[in-house]
Amino acid sequence: MPGLFEAFGRRALFALDAEQAHGLSIAGLKTGLMHSKIKEDPALTQKIAGVSFPNPLGMAAGFDKNAEVPDALLNLGFGFTEVGTITPRPQNGNPRPRVFRLTEDNAVVNRLGFNNEGHEAALKRLANRSTSGIIGVNIGANKDSEDRTADYVEGIRYFHSVARYFTVNISSPNTPGLRNLQTRDNLKELLQRVMEARDEEAEKCPLKRPIFLKIAPDLVEEELDDIAAEVLEQKLDGIIISNTTLSRAGLQSSNKSEMGGLSGKPLFERSTIVLAKMRQRVGKDMPLIGVGGVDSSDTTLTKIRAGADLVQLYTGMIYQGPGLPAKIVKGLSQAVKKAGVSNISEFRDTDNEDWAKRDIPAS
Repeated sequence: MPGLFEAFGRRALFALDAEQAHGLSIAGLKTGLMHSKIKEDPALTQKIAGVSFPNPLGMAAGFDKNAEVPDALLNLGFGFTEVGTITPRPQNGNPRPRVFRLTEDNAVVNRLGFNNEGHEAALKRLANRSTSGIIGVNIGANKDSEDRTADYVEGIRYFHSVARYFTVNISSPNTPGLRNLQTRDNLKELLQRVMEARDEEAEKCPLKRPIFLKIAPDLVEEELDDIAAEVLEQKLDGIIISNTTLSRAGLQSSNKSEMGGLSGKPLFERSTIVLAKMRQRVGKDMPLIGVGGVDSSDTTLTKIRAGADLVQLYTGMIYQGPGLPAKIVKGLSQAVKKAGVSNISEFRDTDNEDWAKRDIPAS
């Protein structure tokens, strides 16, 4: 599959507008013809926040915004996948074009703006699933919402019966003012309300749904201090690190001046440093999910060594195709076997100090 993508698929897809190519990828997954047969490896299993993951690699939010192909993504080798970001009401997002490839940098800039079909459409699809793979729901707020925190609460209540976990996305740079929810006072109110809603819904359902917070990589040390203190105080279930960056440092592509969030290879160093610094702030028990620039088993392992329990990718698959998840998972199994450890979790934090002592790069 990877060879075919490199020879034919990438050339064809890259001839299209980036958003058109994405739509074609979704259509291809809907056929059910794209899948990878990988044997489950007990050495890769992870129990995080009460959820048993078959392997630590997940598809990040943003690819399957409307919950159209979660099971097809799992069939590529992912241990879990995250749909969304989903807002209560449908919204079109920002005007096109709004997705730009930075091919020379193995990166993408997007300013989509939470384009999605809304809660009702996504719930209908998720409720009709016939399989049991792990699906997380990434929830957000409508751009014109008068009470954004209420939008997140609504997401918790709406999807509690179908989500295996929730991600509260307050770190997209493409909804004006959204990142202000990362300040401590705003974060306190948000987390209190969504966790109260989750606990109330849990009384109706035997499974308690973990809540993860997705943060930006463009934070200074003091902001990391505040977020860590608040998530510990509220007993949050975990943190996803990180969303896209506004930094354009070191880019080569002519599209580097496009407004929006940058993802892909250039995000790897910044997001991994923030991950390591957050691990030191929250301690060893809080689950962390590392995202940003993951495109191989080596980069996946680097995230784990820096402090991640689980790892997600998205942009790497744009450049390497649908065979990437299986390739990474196989590489992780080989790494565990070569190291002679019983479980991949034994790699966690082994390089944390090295990454945590680095300075967050200037934007």
